[in-house]
Amino acid sequence: MKKKWLAAIATLALGALVLTGCGKQKETTLTVGASSTPHAEILKHVQPQLKKEGVNLKIKTFQDYVLPNKELASGDLDANYFQHKPFLDNWNKKNHGTLVNAGNVHLEPIGFYSKKYKKLSDLPNGATILVSNNVADYGRVLEILKDAGLITLKPGTKIESANFNDIQTNKKNLKFKTDLEPKLMTQFYKRGEGDAVVINANYAVQAGLNPKKDSIALEKNSSPYANLIAVQKKNKNNPAIKKLIKALQSKSTQQWINKHYNGGVVAVYPNGK
Repeated sequence: MKKKWLAAIATLALGALVLTGCGKQKETTLTVGASSTPHAEILKHVQPQLKKEGVNLKIKTFQDYVLPNKELASGDLDANYFQHKPFLDNWNKKNHGTLVNAGNVHLEPIGFYSKKYKKLSDLPNGATILVSNNVADYGRVLEILKDAGLITLKPGTKIESANFNDIQTNKKNLKFKTDLEPKLMTQFYKRGEGDAVVINANYAVQAGLNPKKDSIALEKNSSPYANLIAVQKKNKNNPAIKKLIKALQSKSTQQWINKHYNGGVVAVYPNGK
């Protein structure tokens, strides 16, 4: 009788251990590289949600557009969040890379800023516009100028791959200075250099500017330049990556983005790859 009693206790104990083991979710660590604003801030917003789902999200911030893809390609990162698809395509082409888009999250409308003029149409003949050396953004700049009626583009020009050589007519003989670092553009603007300065929204917001209010011209929300989560091709269907994308594209996160950045950063859900 005593042996049966001990056996029953042992069985119950083993069952409890099994149930405990089943109830404990295995945690996966996901390291994502990101620009500090707004990318890292948005990732921090979804950290608690992912924690509940067994994903320990680690965020590594970068202040440039060079290192994040290098570290992702080398395996030092599981994903990165700082770029749009034309930039990613251009990087892959130049570096024989195979990084892919795992999902779109938001648009950072690129804008024209000026200490001297209130709108693009006020720019004088021969005005100098300061543009960064980020070639992947040139089409965005040209699209804004085209929509403002200041330039026309050569027939067949694709905005995603356009550059300043694709300008067919230049109504005000605008001049473009394009050898500048993206992160320095806000400094040029604050010093009043050039007649207008083109600034990416992440750097504008980081410098205390509100793209919606402070720019003299802003990219449309329908732009194809959505910021995305990039991963190595082999990891696109990784369960932890899928949880990250789901959290970033959730209705609550998208609403938070629109409210938190007041139009300076715009949610682009549903994802259009």
